[in-house]
Amino acid sequence: MTKAIDSNITDSEWEVMRVVWAQSKTTSKDIRDIIENKKNWKPATTKTLIGRLVDKGVLNTEKDGNKYIYSTNLKESDFLKSTLEQTFDNICNKDIGKIIADLISKSTLSYIDIEELEKVLEMKKKDAVDVVPCNCVPGQCNC
Repeated sequence: MTKAIDSNITDSEWEVMRVVWAQSKTTSKDIRDIIENKKNWKPATTKTLIGRLVDKGVLNTEKDGNKYIYSTNLKESDFLKSTLEQTFDNICNKDIGKIIADLISKSTLSYIDIEELEKVLEMKKKDAVDVVPCNCVPGQCNC
């Protein structure tokens, strides 16, 4: 039976996932060794976080002798998109454009990134509406 994937992960779990995505397959010791410059985690902390990610269906385990190898079938970009989509589902549609603009203004972007954004915005202009409708339940927002 396939486990449902819980994409609600903590900041510490994100740290673990970033190592797994970068390494493809890794052990708890490798994760701890990589993160130890940034975090002062005890071995039990790393193992607890890995256990949570396995329980959430985000990490796979494979026994290799006396240790476990951890991997994921999820692409980092797909997981990030899913997480952002879930976040945007909780925001009034009228605010999304302003939030995206604010995120872009605070981000360091390459010329290629900017060109890609300009292309996407040009395409979005074809389907743009005069007024974005509110998607909130009455009483949830101020618009």
